[in-house]
Amino acid sequence: MTTQALPDGDSAGTILGHPKGLFVLFFAEMWERFSYYGMRALLIFYLTKHWLFSDSESGIIYGAYTALVYITPAVGGYMADKVLGQRKAVAFGAVLLTLGHIFMAFEGEPGAGNTDNPIIYVFWLALALIIVGSGFLKANISVLVGQLYPRTDVRRDGAYTIFYMGINLGAAIGSLMCGYIGETYGWAYGFGLAGIGMLAGLIVFTLGKGLLLGRGEPPKPLGKSTEWSMYAIGFGLVAVCWVLIQYQSVVGFLLGGFGLILVGYVIGIAVIKLPAEDRDRIFAAMFLIVTSIVFWALFEQAGSSLNLFTDRHVDRGGVPASTFQSINAIYIILLAPVFATLWTFLGQRGMDPSTPMKFGLGVVQVGLGFLVLVWGANSVGINVPTPVIFIFLIYLLHTTGELCLSPVGLSAMNRLAPAHMASLIMGTWFFASATGNFAAGLIAAATGAEGVGDASGKQVVLDVYSTVGLYAVVIGVGVMIISPLIKKLMHLDTLKDDEALEGAAEAGFEAQEAGIHPATRPAE
Repeated sequence: MTTQALPDGDSAGTILGHPKGLFVLFFAEMWERFSYYGMRALLIFYLTKHWLFSDSESGIIYGAYTALVYITPAVGGYMADKVLGQRKAVAFGAVLLTLGHIFMAFEGEPGAGNTDNPIIYVFWLALALIIVGSGFLKANISVLVGQLYPRTDVRRDGAYTIFYMGINLGAAIGSLMCGYIGETYGWAYGFGLAGIGMLAGLIVFTLGKGLLLGRGEPPKPLGKSTEWSMYAIGFGLVAVCWVLIQYQSVVGFLLGGFGLILVGYVIGIAVIKLPAEDRDRIFAAMFLIVTSIVFWALFEQAGSSLNLFTDRHVDRGGVPASTFQSINAIYIILLAPVFATLWTFLGQRGMDPSTPMKFGLGVVQVGLGFLVLVWGANSVGINVPTPVIFIFLIYLLHTTGELCLSPVGLSAMNRLAPAHMASLIMGTWFFASATGNFAAGLIAAATGAEGVGDASGKQVVLDVYSTVGLYAVVIGVGVMIISPLIKKLMHLDTLKDDEALEGAAEAGFEAQEAGIHPATRPAE
C-alpha cells in the first residue's frame, strides 16, 4: 500500500484549532442555506398569491420541487466521485444555484400559470437550476469537510458540529430576512436577496479554495473536454428537471417505480448474498427507512400548508408569515446540543432508547404537533384567529421529533450497512426523504379548498391535520411497541469494527495524545 503526504491544516493556519478551510466551507454552506431557505419561505406564497395557483396545485408543485432536491444529490455525488472531484462539483452547483435564485427575481405579470406569460417558463427554469445546483453542492460540500481531516483526527466531530451550526444559522437568518423583505416589499426583493446570498457563498468558496489544502480534486487528471462534458450533462439534467417540475405527476410515478425497484434490489441482495446477521440488519434499516417516509410527509408541511395556515388563520401581530419558517432552525441551534448531551448521558447509564424506539418517538411527536395545533385552533373557536403560541408549539414538537429521528437515522444507516453496501443504503435513506417530500405535497394538496381564507377553509385544514396527526401517533406507538423486535434484528451485540480501521483508529488516537498530527492516508 502506498501513501501520500497530506498538508497539515496548521500550515495554512487554524481558527479555533481547525483548518481555515473549514470556515470557508462553513460560510459557503451558510450562505447557500440562507438562499435556499429564504426562497423556500416565500415559495408557497409566490405560487398562490402571484401565479394564483390553487392551494392543491401549489402543494403538488412544492412537493415535487422538494422531492427532486433530494433526488439530484445522487447524480451530483456520483459525478464528483468518478470524474469532477468535490471542489469543482461544489463550484458548479454554486453557479447553478446563483443563476436559479437570480432568475426567481423575475416576476412578470401575475396570473394562474398563464402560458401566454413567458416569465412562467423562467420560473420553472429557476426551480430546475436550484434543484440541480443543490444536487451538486449538497452532495459534496459535507464530504469536503471530512477530507480536511485524517480519518483518525479527533477534531472531526467538532468540525461537523461547527459546520452543522452554519447550516442552521443560514436557514434561520434567510427565512427571517428574505421572508420579511419578500412579503413586505415585493417578491423580487425577497428572491433577489436570496440570490445575493448565494452569490456571496460562491465568492467565499472561490476566494477560499486555496485554504482547502488540495482536497476534493478530481480522482484522476481531468481534461478540459471531459470537464466541460460533465457540465453539459449537468445542464442537460436542468432541462430534464425543467420538464418534470411542470408535470408533477411524472415525478410521483418515477418515485414510485424507482422506489419499488430500489427496495427490491436492496432486499434481493440481503436475501441472496448476505450472511444471516447482515441480512437482518438490512431488514431493520429498511424498516427505519419506511418509517422515516411517514415522518417527512408530515414534517414537510412546514413550508407549504402550515405556512399558508399561519398566513391566513393565525394571530401573528402583523409579523409576515414566512418569517415563522425560521423557528425550526432556531430550535435546532438551541436544542441539538441538549439532545446530544442527553443521548450521551443516557448511554453512559445503559438507558439510551434504541434507534427504533427513537424513531417511534419522532413520529409520535410530529403527529402530536398537529393535534396540539388543532386543539389550540378549536379551543378559541373556528372563526377566531389561532393564537400564535400554537405555531411555536407545533414547531417545537416537530423539532424535537426531528432530533429523535434525523441524526439518529443517519447514524443507524452507517452502522447497519455492510461496508460494500454503505452508499446504497445511504442513497435509499435520502430517496425515502424525497418520497416523504412528495407525499407531503399530496397532504398539502388535500388541505386545499374553495374559500381558503374563511372558516370553512380553515376547518378543512384542521380536519386533515387531525387525521394525519392521529395516524402518525398510532404509527409511532406501533413502532415503539415492536422496537424490541427491530432492535433484535440489528444484532448490536455482534457489531464489530473492521480490524484494519480499528487498528488505524487506535494508532491515530495515540498519536493525538502524543501531540502528533497524522499526516498520511492510503492513496485513492
